[in-house]
Amino acid sequence: MLTPARWIRSGDLNGFLGLALDNTTNLVILASLLIGVFHFPSDLVLYRMVPGTALGVLLGDLAYTWFAVRLTQRSGRDDVTAMPFGIDTPTLFAMVFGVLGPVKLATGDPHLAWKVGMGITIAIGAAKTALAFAGDWTRRIVPRAALLGSIAGVAVLLIAFLPALKIFRDPLVGLVALVVLLLALLGGVRMPLGMPGALAAVLAGTGIFWLRAALGGPGPEHALPTAGLRLAMPWPTLAWLDALPQMLPYLSIALPFALVTVIGGIDNTESAGAAGDEYRARDILLTEALATIAAGVCGGVIQNTPYIGHPAYKAMGARGGYTLATGLVIGVGAALGALGFIVPLLPEAAVAPILIFIGLEITAQAFLASPDRHGAAVALTFLPVAAAVVLIQSASLIGALGRTPADLSGEAGATWQALLVLGNGFILTALLWGWALVSILDRRYAMAALLFAAASLATLCGAIHSPLPSGAVFWPWAPPAPVTGQVAGAYGVAAAISWLAAARQRQ
Repeated sequence: MLTPARWIRSGDLNGFLGLALDNTTNLVILASLLIGVFHFPSDLVLYRMVPGTALGVLLGDLAYTWFAVRLTQRSGRDDVTAMPFGIDTPTLFAMVFGVLGPVKLATGDPHLAWKVGMGITIAIGAAKTALAFAGDWTRRIVPRAALLGSIAGVAVLLIAFLPALKIFRDPLVGLVALVVLLLALLGGVRMPLGMPGALAAVLAGTGIFWLRAALGGPGPEHALPTAGLRLAMPWPTLAWLDALPQMLPYLSIALPFALVTVIGGIDNTESAGAAGDEYRARDILLTEALATIAAGVCGGVIQNTPYIGHPAYKAMGARGGYTLATGLVIGVGAALGALGFIVPLLPEAAVAPILIFIGLEITAQAFLASPDRHGAAVALTFLPVAAAVVLIQSASLIGALGRTPADLSGEAGATWQALLVLGNGFILTALLWGWALVSILDRRYAMAALLFAAASLATLCGAIHSPLPSGAVFWPWAPPAPVTGQVAGAYGVAAAISWLAAARQRQ
């Protein structure tokens, strides 16, 4: 008989802190941007959009918990860790600034923007459903260095680097919490009372933060919430059907994110397999697809996805309890309007070390689980992600100066355009680059030629290297900038050279 003791352990508290806080923060960011920047009605955001989006998290985490319980039962092992699941952060910003905000500004109707957001989310889920059936096939043919390398770049440059900036905005809180976490989870140091390492780190940082505030030092940047709870059940609605004509122009922005999360889901399934937990990619991908559709039907506006970080959660000692707890807390908390109470109490610098640890574990796994000769391929996959990170930070700095990237000229403008072209579609670019270099390293030049040809075709429609600030796709016969033809042509030449190398090899 499978008892909870086999799939719920004390380490689940570590995992719960990381996963729940990540999802909660995303929901708070969603609400803050829509209400504060685009002036959506708070009732619409807090009691329709947020609960619907959180429903997808609840359903996905419950399903992933069940997959872990089933694997525990089938394998007879007690160390099975569920795959983490939650709100897709890149899609959050793309939907807010590329769909919801523009519709609201163009029409002045926040409810129409909400309906468009629901419809786009459902369309993303439908696209992912169709793509899910290729997941296991993809895992069989794509080298591990390409699959793991593409998420390792995201792990170290987005998941770890950006939180590191938050640590150094408040180093007294952040560095102390980081050292406590590293001592506990990597150094094997036992925390007081046997406390999980992530909890000890968050408590240490939070304690310093509030003690300093009590003594007259820097405190919270925003006032603590005072509003009461209010029931907000995410009921299904067909209101999105009213906005079908308005949806069409925005599908080109949103649908590439379906492909990105499917690739990410395949990568994360491979990552879990490398850590010892073999899940079926089709099950993982269908779950994220159906959870996304359910979220959209019930008022949600952001898709869900498997999170990067399974090996890190496993290293924390998490099993299946952390996803169960996260799903319940996020789903029920959003339905009660309670999530906004939690995040302001926890300083960002105290929570950021958990994300840094996750980034380190994933990056280490990409190198350790790949053949030694493929190390260069893993490293190569980091470059497109680095461009995306520089874009994010540069856009923030330019905006703070009251300017836009369009104001850049000369060398600065050329550099920005290069970053844009390299950074857009970075997950797929990283996958293709890593796979192509593995093929070259293994002297499979014909495969490299095919991959470069595929990259050329993907460039022609904007799936990678889109020159548009939104990263949108376009028709191959209507490229928006000359650089599209130049990059596609370069890949075509690379394919020809690789094919010639393959022909010479056969002689």
